Amino acid sequence: MPHAETPGIQTAPRGRLRWWTELPLIALVYACYSAGRLLARGDVTTAVDHGLAILRIEKLLYLNAEHPLNRLFTREPWLGVPADFWYASLHYLITPVILIWIFRSRAVHYRAARTWLMTSTFIGLIGFTLLPTCPPRLLSPTHGFVDTMAQYSSYGWWAGDASAPKGLGGLTNQYAAMPSLHCGWALWCGVMLWRYGGTRLTKIAAVVYPLVTVIVVMGTANHYFLDAVAGAAVMVAGLLLTPYVLRGAERVRARFEGRGGLIAAGSARAAAGTSPAAEASIVSGGCQTSAGERFPRQRESRFDSGAEPGASPTDAGDGAAAPAR
Repeated sequence: MPHAETPGIQTAPRGRLRWWTELPLIALVYACYSAGRLLARGDVTTAVDHGLAILRIEKLLYLNAEHPLNRLFTREPWLGVPADFWYASLHYLITPVILIWIFRSRAVHYRAARTWLMTSTFIGLIGFTLLPTCPPRLLSPTHGFVDTMAQYSSYGWWAGDASAPKGLGGLTNQYAAMPSLHCGWALWCGVMLWRYGGTRLTKIAAVVYPLVTVIVVMGTANHYFLDAVAGAAVMVAGLLLTPYVLRGAERVRARFEGRGGLIAAGSARAAAGTSPAAEASIVSGGCQTSAGERFPRQRESRFDSGAEPGASPTDAGDGAAAPAR
């Protein structure tokens, strides 16, 4: 009896994946991510209040890693400049590279990995919409934060508007700090490298990349520590929802495939000029007799309609002896 696997993070894809179908899907999700960040601007005053509330919560929890890291990156360019490049570029390079690597070399795990990433991203967009948050670098200078990307903007392509290229700061939402998808995506990359890398180097990278990303987002004053925690929580929620999303996608696909099969069958019958009733009249693998036609050596019935044959050997065969009169 065949074993039916429950769709989940380890479930193999039903059909072979094609890059020309995956690429538009990923592009669509990224477009939704960018548009969602842009549309979820919110009120500046509300965003500032949320940022200050996070600082107060961290103070109550004795968490204050942002200030010492930001002072270090501001004082030491050999740390601050690489950190700015890390924040502005790796988020958009490492994630798609690992996604392509899984697609090419770990295809059996690709669909679940891609669904996990996309589900978590959409959850993050909900967070941006419901909780617009001012990052530390945009708070009043009295709070002690310095925007390192603005300080070292002469070294890179960015200005003072987060990681946006110079002149394109209006195309990004600078108040989409909670949760930190920089940290969330880095965690996803780390898990993928740890589970499917298979070498000691990939294991080290799996730990270093998300850990350094957390340090970078705080040192550059782009996120609070709790933003990073929220980014990790979003990824956990996305992981838990992935099996349900996969099941829903399978149901939708099966429904569309069923409708497509019925439409194709109807079109084939219409093109052939046949109907289901005509197909049902065909018997014996396509052999058919017309009215009045007999099979070879078939004898006509000598009994009227409704009469019952007797025990007479009249129809016993051609070689049977005729009865005595």
